[in-house]
Amino acid sequence: MSIDETVNIMIVDDHDMVRLGLKTYLMLEPSFSVIAECSHGQEALEFLNAMNESQHPDLILMDLMMPVMNGIEATRSIIEQYPNMRIVMLTSFLEDDKVYQSIEAGAISYVLKTVSAEELIFALKGALKGMPVMTTEVSQSLTRGLRVQRTQQGDESFTEREREVLLLVADGMSNKEIGEELHISIKTVKTHVSNLLMKCELDDRTQLAVLAHRKGWANR
Repeated sequence: MSIDETVNIMIVDDHDMVRLGLKTYLMLEPSFSVIAECSHGQEALEFLNAMNESQHPDLILMDLMMPVMNGIEATRSIIEQYPNMRIVMLTSFLEDDKVYQSIEAGAISYVLKTVSAEELIFALKGALKGMPVMTTEVSQSLTRGLRVQRTQQGDESFTEREREVLLLVADGMSNKEIGEELHISIKTVKTHVSNLLMKCELDDRTQLAVLAHRKGWANR
């Protein structure tokens, strides 16, 4: 997406005043446009299903606690049907299990409603790039949640070196930086990254980094 293109956003929150406040926040960014508002997850899912995918929002700003269908359930259902949808969870709740379940369901980021307008816009721009943006307290909460709830399934087929490369990819390092950190050539780094992408059935390193955080591999 070009930086000059309009970013279409759906807001899902059961409070009218919150939706109004969010729209006011988002108006601070000229490229953002709120094209839909829903009061719960089921309504959001029905809205998406009624549209052509070409008309879908680029981002969904999702509340956590809502009637009918909460944000975690809605995120899981939406991602199952529309895997490329970018969802940012926006909530007042900082609970380890809620943070973990939100990311596991497919949300890219978990943002507290106490953030400033600038911080919210930064998180949304990160989501557009497929990169998680979280405050330190949210990251710590996610780590605690992962320690309690994550399973050991999924990364047993990685070699020890692949695990090392995966951790550094998840930290946002370039191939050159990874090579310098592990004292290996860039060509070797590229080989490890390619192997990881093949084993995870992914297309690029951004998806790999997001998966590493979702699965908890980056926190071991």
